[in-house]
Amino acid sequence: MRVGLCAFALAITAVSANEPEAAVETPVVAPVERHTLSSRSDIMAVDLARQLSPAEVLNLQAFEETFMALWLPANVAEPRGLVILLPGEGESADWPLGIGPLRRNLPDHGWHTLSLSLPDAPGFTPSATLAPAADEPDEPTNDAEPPSAPSEAGYLPEETAALQDDAAPDEIEQEQAPTGDVTEEAGLPERIDARITAALDHARSLQPATIILLGQGTGAYWAAHHLQQWAPDDVEGLALIQPRQPESQPEPLAQLVPALKLATADFYYRNNASTLAAARERLNASRRIAHPAYHQVGLTPQAEERKVEQEQLVRRVRGWLDKPSDKKER
Repeated sequence: MRVGLCAFALAITAVSANEPEAAVETPVVAPVERHTLSSRSDIMAVDLARQLSPAEVLNLQAFEETFMALWLPANVAEPRGLVILLPGEGESADWPLGIGPLRRNLPDHGWHTLSLSLPDAPGFTPSATLAPAADEPDEPTNDAEPPSAPSEAGYLPEETAALQDDAAPDEIEQEQAPTGDVTEEAGLPERIDARITAALDHARSLQPATIILLGQGTGAYWAAHHLQQWAPDDVEGLALIQPRQPESQPEPLAQLVPALKLATADFYYRNNASTLAAARERLNASRRIAHPAYHQVGLTPQAEERKVEQEQLVRRVRGWLDKPSDKKER
């Protein structure tokens, strides 16, 4: 009996030894998707909102996203009107060259100013990436912002809005996060048009005597593009500062701007042959259709005297704005 039990135990042990060991299941850690990085324009807008007085900062709605605009009222008893400013690609609503000086100085001469932050072109928007799994070694990442591109006027600003050292990226995203999802079907032209429309609606609520669109660089193109698409009756003038056609848009400025038949001031810097040729092309196009109120002004760059250069620009723009005979020509 005892021999039989021993034999039976040995048989069971042999069978158990021949069976494969059960595989140990390793928990799979799913990669964690990072939050989409704030766009360059959003980061600059957040920093401006921290630096400026809350009275200057407006949050306007376009499609389902909130964007920042900067407001300054005219410093006179009887304002002349309101100027909506559109910065160029890569520029902020208070860009230190062109847009910023105009925004801050025109109120002293009787004009309200409303400066918009525009969405980045696709090349300026960082794409979302996947973080490494928790049990894998971290691979080097480079979330640093790429070097600043030259502004639309062809030069870098002396000062640019920088992130505060104590501000974490997540805090920045939450502060500037839109109130809803941006419509996926909306491309860059549609988003910019929506922002200009929102700015015009806000301007109309103030009932100004005159509304002027002023754009710098690609912002000048988008201002003209909006007027072509929507032809708002209450916009009485268009000012262009060193205008430039975005790479994504097929219609040249020389074809787009003169056809508006709107009181137009075309300011450009005599800094290179291509700028001069483009300005001449726009002027000739306006002459061919006998444009009733197209004025072109060539400005001399002052690379060593930026303050003098900006004062000259403000003076020339103000001189055109104060011309009553140019407005309401259509």
